[in-house]
Amino acid sequence: MLNLWKRHSPNCSQKRRTFKKCGCVVWVSGSLHGQKMRKSLGIRNWEAAQKIVRDWEARIDGGTVSVSQAFERFIADCTARHLRDETIGKYRLLQREMKAEFGGRPVDAIGLHELSLYRESWRLSAISCRKKIERLRTFFRFCIERGWTEKNPAALLKPPRAAFSPTLPFSDEELKKISGALETYPDRPVGRRKQVLAFVLMLQHSGLRIRDAACLSKDNLSEGKLLLYTQKTGQPVWLPLSGVVIEAIGGLPARPFWSGNGNPKSCVADWQRSLKKLFALSGIEGHAHRFRDTFAVNLLRHGVSLEDVSILLGHSSIKVTEKHYAPWVKVRQDRLEQAVRRTWDSF
Repeated sequence: MLNLWKRHSPNCSQKRRTFKKCGCVVWVSGSLHGQKMRKSLGIRNWEAAQKIVRDWEARIDGGTVSVSQAFERFIADCTARHLRDETIGKYRLLQREMKAEFGGRPVDAIGLHELSLYRESWRLSAISCRKKIERLRTFFRFCIERGWTEKNPAALLKPPRAAFSPTLPFSDEELKKISGALETYPDRPVGRRKQVLAFVLMLQHSGLRIRDAACLSKDNLSEGKLLLYTQKTGQPVWLPLSGVVIEAIGGLPARPFWSGNGNPKSCVADWQRSLKKLFALSGIEGHAHRFRDTFAVNLLRHGVSLEDVSILLGHSSIKVTEKHYAPWVKVRQDRLEQAVRRTWDSF
């Protein structure tokens, strides 16, 4: 049974918790379908609060869907939609946390206050926190579509301010250091140095993400071009490869950088360790995505349009490309410089 009461503000002249006519917020406490509840309803009208409680209590014997049950259906729906394993894995992590936090509580009994307390337990960076809030919003939208709740409390969670790191391509000097480090890279087992060289050249001259590069097959190579469906967006991309890349992978197996056995994620982790060793030998700070940034920035500096760069990178939208690479667009930069120079005569 649920009981309504008012938590009076310090400025309110009333002290009785059951006084209905003041403008203080209505709270509810008690037990709903075996689950203890104590929360603010976020409204001040007593009659509206009574209606909410009646609706909650009317849902019995299957009428109420718990957080645990809702997540089971949500994960099943994600699987049926053939979302990526990585995406489903993140939703499963959220499922475990939400079950531990809310368990058998009804979905429509979860409010902004509870989610705020749950968020306070996170130990995440600002960007990771923003992404997790988006996953929460997606889950509650799914619940709304199924009629299990009428509102999305996660939509009211304000995401933290996140400072996005600017795109930082490798400089010519850094590329020379990487090239020099490749000559001293340990050749264990025999042929590993050649494989690492080919992998670095592939990243540098194609702009592939590390997973796409690690899992590529020569079967998709034709007339010096690579047909690829990028792992992250599923966009089909024809990537022309330079002669140095074709020559470097020429003597390697059909899958140059992966045996084809095991989990692709393990292969990516192995290449990340190899690149970390390479950057340590070269004495620079780096990661695989900086090769992709270098590829994109070189295209933009040579006047290639942002639209064409977006296609070559396999982005799902040009907005993604513009977000990361707009400062490097040569035509735009030239136009801005000319605009500034035209003002010099007025000084």
